[in-house]
Amino acid sequence: MTFFDIVKSFFPLVLIIGLLYGVLILVRKYSFSIGGKKLRLSNVDVVYNQLILPKKYLSLVRVQDKILVLGVSEGNITLLKELDYESFKNDEETSKDSKPNFVDIFKQNLGMK
Repeated sequence: MTFFDIVKSFFPLVLIIGLLYGVLILVRKYSFSIGGKKLRLSNVDVVYNQLILPKKYLSLVRVQDKILVLGVSEGNITLLKELDYESFKNDEETSKDSKPNFVDIFKQNLGMK
């Protein structure tokens, strides 16, 4: 095996690694970031999570102008209630000094006090 044969065999490897690196840069540039900055293209925001049982949560999720109350378990996600974001935002502005409590928000939106 000569030096030219070794160079010929490494050239496709270097070319493929370069192409993969280029694709990685394009994916990072034009997609959502995982751990860093948040892109605001999707108007989805998790407002609050409350652990109910191990691996079972109640979650408040804001999607554009709606608040969704979701039951989240290991196997599925269930929509429990859909609320208006404007009423939630007004309640949040009135109680800025105290941190909103999930149970109080949930009871208030269900009509219980």
